[in-house]
Amino acid sequence: MDISEEMMITNLNDAGCTNETIAAFLHYRQTNEQVKQMDLLKKHRHILLDKIHEDQKAIDCLDYLLYRLK
Repeated sequence: MDISEEMMITNLNDAGCTNETIAAFLHYRQTNEQVKQMDLLKKHRHILLDKIHEDQKAIDCLDYLLYRLK
């Protein structure tokens, strides 16, 4: 099933991709460079996971302080 360009753009925006990343993704789609598309998505996914891990570390620090203050 092929996804329309509009749906792809919406999904990429919802995933937090920059306009530059979206433009590159669409360019790779037009030039049928699926491997580059996948690499771009994997790179963005990795960035998001790094952010989650940073946020989890901050939450753990706060949880520790809350525990110690009880």
